[in-house]
Amino acid sequence: MSKVNPKRFHKNQIPLYLYLIPLMIFMGAPILFIINHAFKPMDELFAFPPQFFVYRPTLENFNALLRVAAGSTVPISRYLFNSIVVTASVVFGTIITSSMAAFALSKMRFRGSAILFTINNLALMFVPAAVVVPRYMIITNIGIENTFLAHILPIMATPVVMFLLKQNIDNQVPDSLIEAATVDGAGAWFVYKSVVLPLIKPALATGAILAFQLSWNNLETSQLFVTSESIRTLAFYMTTLSAAGGIAGQGMAAAAGLVMFIPNLLLFIVMQSRVMNTMAHSGLK
Repeated sequence: MSKVNPKRFHKNQIPLYLYLIPLMIFMGAPILFIINHAFKPMDELFAFPPQFFVYRPTLENFNALLRVAAGSTVPISRYLFNSIVVTASVVFGTIITSSMAAFALSKMRFRGSAILFTINNLALMFVPAAVVVPRYMIITNIGIENTFLAHILPIMATPVVMFLLKQNIDNQVPDSLIEAATVDGAGAWFVYKSVVLPLIKPALATGAILAFQLSWNNLETSQLFVTSESIRTLAFYMTTLSAAGGIAGQGMAAAAGLVMFIPNLLLFIVMQSRVMNTMAHSGLK
């Protein structure tokens, strides 16, 4: 009788490979396209029918991007610095606020907790375009437009991160452990910091990836809430460079797309095991 999960390759695994390999190719195709597209010369970029792979790779798209960036009034290093500051702040703020809220909704009993969690879940249904006007009104009324806070606060509250953390705490942190710590005299802050957080590190890593992607690729705040060029982000700057170049800008757009995509890919590769572990423990029991 063959094992379900043998240590070495077994012929019974062939149907599984026949299913997984096409799926892997389908899921990896966009990544390969982004990489190939960035190195295409102009004639291949506008070829019809479109070509998936590059046949004559060139660095001209990246050189054009650097030339245009060098002539900008605000150096590209400033946009990069802004993106790093905003992204780091969003990731840190999202993890802290979402994990605290998830701990409270999961392990603390208070009136209205179910309603608050339902509101968080309802927020998952709204696309960003649906909340642009309310966000703009809030930012204007509290007086943080054209500041770094206009980049950070609108995207720091991420409903999907709070949902994942709450579900992970439900499944990974037993009530008996919380009760034992409480009996020993531990307060809510100690339980949160020393008991809950160490047990949900994979979920925290996943939340950090989601927050990073949301902030690093964000254009909305630079377009709507910021007017000073010196505090806009790299994602917005890359978009303006490619748009200003006309037809030639399509090559710069392809190169800019790869530049903005690489940090997301590297971060996921580094933390993929934690992401898989989080998804395995974030559903219902």
